[in-house]
Amino acid sequence: MNEHVPLAERIRPVHIDEVAGQEHLLGKGSILRKTLEQGKIPSIIFWGPPGTGKTTIANIIANTLNTPFFQISAINAGVKDIREIIEKAKEHQGAVLFIDEIHRFNKSQQDALLGAVEKGIITLIGATTENPSFEVNSALLSRCQVYVLKPLSEQNLVSLLKKAISSDEFLRSKKIELKQTEAIINLSGGDARKLLNLLEIVCDSTENTVTITDEFVMKVAQQKIALYDKSGEQHYDIISAFIKSIRGSDPNAAVYWLARMIEGGEDVKFIARRMVILASEDIGNANPTALVLANAVFDAVNKIGYPESRIILSQCCTYLAASPKSNAACAAIDMAQEMVMTKGDLPVPLHIRNAPTLLMKNLDYGKNYEYSHSYENNFSPQEYLPKEIAGTTFYNPGKNAREEELRKQLKNLWKNKYNY
Repeated sequence: MNEHVPLAERIRPVHIDEVAGQEHLLGKGSILRKTLEQGKIPSIIFWGPPGTGKTTIANIIANTLNTPFFQISAINAGVKDIREIIEKAKEHQGAVLFIDEIHRFNKSQQDALLGAVEKGIITLIGATTENPSFEVNSALLSRCQVYVLKPLSEQNLVSLLKKAISSDEFLRSKKIELKQTEAIINLSGGDARKLLNLLEIVCDSTENTVTITDEFVMKVAQQKIALYDKSGEQHYDIISAFIKSIRGSDPNAAVYWLARMIEGGEDVKFIARRMVILASEDIGNANPTALVLANAVFDAVNKIGYPESRIILSQCCTYLAASPKSNAACAAIDMAQEMVMTKGDLPVPLHIRNAPTLLMKNLDYGKNYEYSHSYENNFSPQEYLPKEIAGTTFYNPGKNAREEELRKQLKNLWKNKYNY
């Protein structure tokens, strides 16, 4: 293997069992693995963070199926490229077409894929870091199976480092001691490709003996990491800094990172969408107006675009940064989903079941339900959770003025039932 090929490419997995993480998709008995073992797959959209294996899995699928494989990036490809690949696929009686960053294709570019996907001329595999519900048109999305890739765990990333050091020919020629991993993992942001490229930079910074410590990694990284590039790794570092500055209530830092993205030509929708998410995830009921404003900003910048939208983005980011913070709503749904996964499908209590038919009424569906508005203060302290988890507190209001009022109201209503 040529040493000038990036490390991430040199050790790219070639078999499904070599992929780091994504056990829910690729593990024994998983749906994607079963489909692949049957020798035929549907068109797919892989949605997940950068460096979690989207391209790797697409390559493995093509190799496993022994099918002609074409790969393009939506950053620099157009309708002409798509049509040329479709013609080649016809010659081969089918092919896999992998489109990286498919969310960057406009409607007409996505429409150019429809006929070929529908007729089976190509099996489409699209990769995106953005929610396909927003960025892939409904006609194309309806013809694809969406698979969500999860962020790689710290254990996955450490395993990747060890595998690279032990298996790569050029790294094996050096004496490498992996002493500390916190800095290199934090700098990678969970991106396996970035992690391996950073490892290579660190190992190339000395001749033969390399002791990887957090201090050494930070020293090398500060010297080598490139400036902002909206199509490269810094894209994710800058948006991370932007979000963390808003979460940290620092409007000055937030607007600085916003300026970096604007000057770098970042997609205005990408910035606005991140603020909509943050308004709920990090502010929530501490200031419900934040979500209203962020959503209005998303609509506004879609209509206006640069350069005027920079003012709207600045208004929103400084408002969000200055707002009180609470992740209580996010924590509540996380805890509730974990409970669902742990406890399974618990039965709905009979008294709050729907009873549209006589049979259901005879089975006591809806029996003894207390209509809240018929009681004092529009409240009846009846049970709404399945009996197996009765009394579980999922929503714990944050410690801020607005949510303290909610806490006070809930505590007064539910007395000692919930932990408010």
